[in-house]
Amino acid sequence: MSKEDRDRADARFNKAARAASDARAGKTVQDAATKAVLDNMARLKALRLAREAAEPPKTPTAKKASAKSPKKPDEKAPALSEWLAGQQSGGRRT
Repeated sequence: MSKEDRDRADARFNKAARAASDARAGKTVQDAATKAVLDNMARLKALRLAREAAEPPKTPTAKKASAKSPKKPDEKAPALSEWLAGQQSGGRRT
């Protein structure tokens, strides 16, 4: 094996070793960023829970009556022909 062959093999090995170490370094940077995000989320959640615990409990509010007039139980719906006549006289053309 010549010196040139050894140098080429050595360079190839060093390149592979450098790529492996760069990959490890990149992974640790990514892991650190992920940990920072998760820590921040946990901190914000703890703050939110503490704020909600400090508030007085909310009382349920009564539902508002609907804008439509409620039907009386004994009131019957108009016949279809009467309803259609009312729609036509009201300006609907279907």
